[in-house]
Amino acid sequence: MAQSAHADNENDDGDLSDMLGELRVLLPSAQLLSAFLITVPFSAGFSAVVVAEKGVFLATFLLAMASVVMLSAPAVQHRLIRPLIDRARFKRLATRQIVVGSITLSLALVMVTQLVLSAVFGHAMGNVAAGAMAALILLMWWVLPKLLKSSGKL
Repeated sequence: MAQSAHADNENDDGDLSDMLGELRVLLPSAQLLSAFLITVPFSAGFSAVVVAEKGVFLATFLLAMASVVMLSAPAVQHRLIRPLIDRARFKRLATRQIVVGSITLSLALVMVTQLVLSAVFGHAMGNVAAGAMAALILLMWWVLPKLLKSSGKL
């Protein structure tokens, strides 16, 4: 009987505490990025930034803030909805929110890489670094998990 329960747990893709634990990894990244971006307009040189770069900054800031909202939503919702009536449905909703939050965080990380390295090393280096960051995030967050899942090894 204990073996059957173990098999059921292996087929289960995690409980809510696992999901909330995963958010404890993602959410601080989004919060830190957002905090950094909040300070940028108040720095002395921001007024000298050209309009196009301010547009990139605005998009980056909004994506970072959206990631904070989406990544924190499951924890807030879990607290407000308790006790859960349909745990499986809530897990599906929370998973979608985490994926959307991860996408917005991915985009914000790429864009902030472009902003920072363009300011320090010029636009060409900023664009190359942003492309490299996009490739790394795409590979590690999106492609590798799909490959590992499809291989059936994890």
